Amino acid sequence: MENMEIESLFGGIYKDRVCLVTGDTGFKGTWLVYWLNKMGAKVIGYALEPVTEPSHYNLLEKNYTSIIGNLADFEKLNKVFKKYQPEIIFHLAAQALVRYSYDNPTETFNTNIMGTVNVFEASKNTKSVKAIVNVTSDKCYDNKEWIWGYRENDAMGGYDPYSASKGCAEIITTSYQKSFFNGNEKLLASGRAGNVIGGGDWSADRLIPDIIKSAEKGTEVEIRNPLATRPWQHVLEPLSGYLVLGWNLLLGKKEYAGGWNFGPDLNNNLKVNEVVKEAEKHWKKIKFRIGTDKNMHHEANLLMLDCSKANKKLKWNSVWDFDITIEKTILWYKDFIENDQINTENDLISFIENAKNKNAIWT
Repeated sequence: MENMEIESLFGGIYKDRVCLVTGDTGFKGTWLVYWLNKMGAKVIGYALEPVTEPSHYNLLEKNYTSIIGNLADFEKLNKVFKKYQPEIIFHLAAQALVRYSYDNPTETFNTNIMGTVNVFEASKNTKSVKAIVNVTSDKCYDNKEWIWGYRENDAMGGYDPYSASKGCAEIITTSYQKSFFNGNEKLLASGRAGNVIGGGDWSADRLIPDIIKSAEKGTEVEIRNPLATRPWQHVLEPLSGYLVLGWNLLLGKKEYAGGWNFGPDLNNNLKVNEVVKEAEKHWKKIKFRIGTDKNMHHEANLLMLDCSKANKKLKWNSVWDFDITIEKTILWYKDFIENDQINTENDLISFIENAKNKNAIWT
């Protein structure tokens, strides 16, 4: 695929645009930065050092400015905004692990709540900023274990510290929208995604990384919550949603300054044990057994998103079904571990081509 063709995606709005991505060293952040780079954006990253080895961040070429910093350091963050004068902010940086949040609630709340405030304040103080996309989570909703998907106007909440912190981040987003970003000068929106999978994630206590680590060691992975149902999607799916959202905000469309769900079709809401069985089909080394959570931490059993708003108003739709999603994900790791091959570019190109075939609005 020609560079000019990729640069024309999303109406060509990201070419030569200064984009600041917080959390660029994380799983979703690395994929977003890679895509923005391919579209010719001038990317500035701000995040902590990657916490895993290997990491997707260290495996990819750094064709952008990556600054190691903490969201809690407002003075440094503000200086980065002032120096680089970004036009759009994609705020992805977070403490993103549920089980970790039980052991480290203070860190989780400081990062996900006050870190978000600091990003909004730096944006407020920087004249160049026109658009902010705050990325939270499907876990921001007050989960009542409903059999239907959560909509954007449902109540915020959270049982565990991570989920509560994301519910708080959404409330803060609404406050800043109403108090400071309610004109045409700066527009703020939030994106809420389901369980994201794809190559390059080695985080602790996540299903796919746990499966891969066990397969590499030749051991069985222990599945602690096999009947939990989640909205599984490839990492490129919500990223396309965030980019569509940013596109509209940069065009000054106030009606898009709100909360948006980006999740898969309903048939991609699968139980954990179904996901593992599908993963087994693509790599013979994957083996699993059913276990229990010795710490007895609460985890939601049923969680789905209703994405009708994004489907109808943003004209955004998912591209890959679950079969393709799990195949691309497992083969990314298999090829990396067995052949030292990184499929990130191939997966992105394949995703774009499939999106074109489906007449995705952003193509």
